[in-house]
Amino acid sequence: MNREVASLWSDALGAAGTVVRYGHWGRPVLVFPSEQGSAFDFENNGMLGAVGDLVEAGRVKIYCVGSYDAASWSNAGIPLEERARQHGRYEDWILTGVLPWIGADCGGSTQEVATLGVSLGAFHAANFALKRADVFPLALCFSGNYDPAAWRGWGERGTEAYFNNPMDYVQHLNGEHLDWLRGRVSLLLVCGQGQWEDTTGSLDSTRKFAALLAEKGIRHELDLWGHDVPHDWPSWRAQLAHHLPRFC
Repeated sequence: MNREVASLWSDALGAAGTVVRYGHWGRPVLVFPSEQGSAFDFENNGMLGAVGDLVEAGRVKIYCVGSYDAASWSNAGIPLEERARQHGRYEDWILTGVLPWIGADCGGSTQEVATLGVSLGAFHAANFALKRADVFPLALCFSGNYDPAAWRGWGERGTEAYFNNPMDYVQHLNGEHLDWLRGRVSLLLVCGQGQWEDTTGSLDSTRKFAALLAEKGIRHELDLWGHDVPHDWPSWRAQLAHHLPRFC
């Protein structure tokens, strides 16, 4: 399989971040790892193998990035507002470093990029799509929790936390921007109903997020798998193999 590993410097992060690209042609998909995961998790946990036929057939190009969660959302030692501010550094790297690199890798094409993530990565996939639907019009989200305030959050919540919490800012969308999002973005929300989907808050959050999107008329699909489907890599492999062919 065609594979390339790149190290992209970020002034915002003060460090280089890793991107791993798989494939030679097809729709670009930006993959966020699970909490504090690396750019190699998608490959190492069998997710790439689950959709390898699509990659080899030139239907999709996969771009995997590492996380910045340890310094942002997973850093319980700082208040929620500061976690969100730290996430802004990661967002800058994605938009000013990773996205242009994907465009150049696709021959300078301006084609749209889908986002994809599991667990905490699902939050990133949804958040980037809703905030930047001009470049990320599709988000594929597996077993996500979409309310950062519920992640051991503490401290005063300001604008940074608000504008990175889909459960907050989607609730207040209105007017022309909401109309634009309705015609632009689409989200797939997938979650099992088995072990750990409850204790992680993923199942409840997925249901609430889907209801909020429905209330706002934002295009989405909710797919709940059975009570025997846990919050784990085998489940996500099966769910990805089931859904991705429809989008590439």
